[in-house]
Amino acid sequence: MLAKTDDRPAGTGEEPPDTGTGPADDRHRLTATQGLAALSLDAMASVAYGPEAVVLVLAAAGAHGLGFTLPVTLAIAALLAVLVASYRQVIAAFPDGGGSYAVAKRHLGRRTSLFTAASLVLDYVLNVAVSVTAGVAALTSAFPSLHDNRLWLCLGVLVLVTAVNLRGVVDSAKAFLVPTAVFVGSILTLIVAGLLRDAPASTEAAAGHASVLGDNATTVGALLLLKAFAAGCSALTGVEAVANAVPSFRAPAARRAQRTEVALGALLGVMLIGLSVLIGRFHLQPVEGVTVLAQLADASLGHNAAFYVVQFATVVLLALAANTSFGGLPVLMGLLARDNYLPHVFGLKADRQVHRHGVLALAAVSALLLVFSGGDVNTLVPLFAIGVFVGFTICQVGMVRHWRRERSAGWAGRAFLNGFGAVLTGVSAVVVTATKFTEGAWLIVVALPVLVLAFEAVHRAYGRIGERLGLGRAPQAPRRCHSVVVVPVSSLSRLTSEALTAAVSLGDEVVAVTVSPPDAEGRRAAESLRRDWELWNPGVGLVELPAPARSSLGRPIVSYVRELSERHPDNRVTVLIPEVEPAHVWQRLLQNQRGAVVAHAVRRDTDAVICRLRFRLGPCPGGRKMADTRR
Repeated sequence: MLAKTDDRPAGTGEEPPDTGTGPADDRHRLTATQGLAALSLDAMASVAYGPEAVVLVLAAAGAHGLGFTLPVTLAIAALLAVLVASYRQVIAAFPDGGGSYAVAKRHLGRRTSLFTAASLVLDYVLNVAVSVTAGVAALTSAFPSLHDNRLWLCLGVLVLVTAVNLRGVVDSAKAFLVPTAVFVGSILTLIVAGLLRDAPASTEAAAGHASVLGDNATTVGALLLLKAFAAGCSALTGVEAVANAVPSFRAPAARRAQRTEVALGALLGVMLIGLSVLIGRFHLQPVEGVTVLAQLADASLGHNAAFYVVQFATVVLLALAANTSFGGLPVLMGLLARDNYLPHVFGLKADRQVHRHGVLALAAVSALLLVFSGGDVNTLVPLFAIGVFVGFTICQVGMVRHWRRERSAGWAGRAFLNGFGAVLTGVSAVVVTATKFTEGAWLIVVALPVLVLAFEAVHRAYGRIGERLGLGRAPQAPRRCHSVVVVPVSSLSRLTSEALTAAVSLGDEVVAVTVSPPDAEGRRAAESLRRDWELWNPGVGLVELPAPARSSLGRPIVSYVRELSERHPDNRVTVLIPEVEPAHVWQRLLQNQRGAVVAHAVRRDTDAVICRLRFRLGPCPGGRKMADTRR
């Protein structure tokens, strides 16, 4: 028996997929500033709906209830500080990325880690759909004539964000750096201007709109405060993205990621608290058809060009907030692929250090959600943020166990901090799920175990493959077998010569075969090829294989290969299929695809080795050939 080199489950015998932890060109990795633009858009954009979610819940208790906006926001900011401190420690302890999944895998067991991964996957996918639909909703609110085309606008934004991310995480960060800076600058300017005013500069935005404030309601109970707290915690989605994508940063990756996490928490906390202070300062009341942020911009800056800058920046950042998922989910999928819970293709990286298959899969599922919802944000919002709270809670519990096991200096205080955070996020998860269950949250409750079962099914499949391949055990010593190479031909050409040259180089015995159709035209073609073959005399025999019908090409070759294998079981049979590689892509439409038909039939019905030899046609004399050999 050979010792395994790691604790991963058996795979398919190939090398572990690259998760980005090795040395790579720093041009395709993030700086701390770029990381803020690439991975924080979700969290940054949440200030557009986080404070409003708190206000809408408290409005049920009337003006008295709105007085609790700042205390509830301070509680959310305190939870944000706990999460930032926790994820800063997660980054240091798990520099390979994975965030909550990596913590749960090490400290809470395999099944818990899979639930964490499933919750993160669902949250990332929903974040894309919600962000895009929210951005388009803000746009159609300003331009109502576009409302009927909102689905196509959503899909257009999704295609744009996907295309940028396929060029690499650094390119996406550079593209979104300016919109992020404009948005943050606008919000901070709004807050400073509002704090310098004693009264609203304008109330034009809310004029003529009905108030949604509750009538004659003065009681503010614990349940209402919990609902407001849970609703406002939607502003915390995206805080975990930096910890999930640590390998995307330049060296020292962990230190840069920690700085990004702290900067994100500081900016988000300042904006949330600042906007909540202004809500109380201007005695803001929620109204139908106008966002709380729009009313604050109106009150702080006036109904002028600055007001529209804030609105436009909000629209853009909401639409682009999907980029957080494109930065975090492909890395997480790469880690799951490394652990054999997703197909290994998700662990592969392109030249620009981007998990291309993860990006495309995220875009495809998000597009389906957009089509399902018809581009309506209200259909998707009840499903949002539940998964991230599950991930938060599991991560905090895992970090408590981490500190108890490590017992480094000050471990008790850190464990208490994480435990307190776990209680807060756990309560939020329960409250959000309970209050939104009938609105569609039940879909998430059902989807989580289904996704976990899918992960385990993939893992079992890789385990069976690994068992069949004998991974971890010393295989038999290689031995030489008599090799027979079968070359299908239909005419004499330079391609035929190149194929036979490759065949005699590969095998001990070479046989050329041609399929002879039963009709008169087929018999004449076979007779002509036989005469030309005898005159050419390449030193390789030609075998005619009768076909039951003119369209039958693969079946006679499969029967002949089976006959060879049964006659000499110790022989190694290879089918070498010569094909022309056109000089231009469009010329592939002119090919008859015979090679693909034969390869498919041989692969499906025999154990022969398939070698597809491609003869490239180019502008210069002499083609270049490329062999693609597969079992």
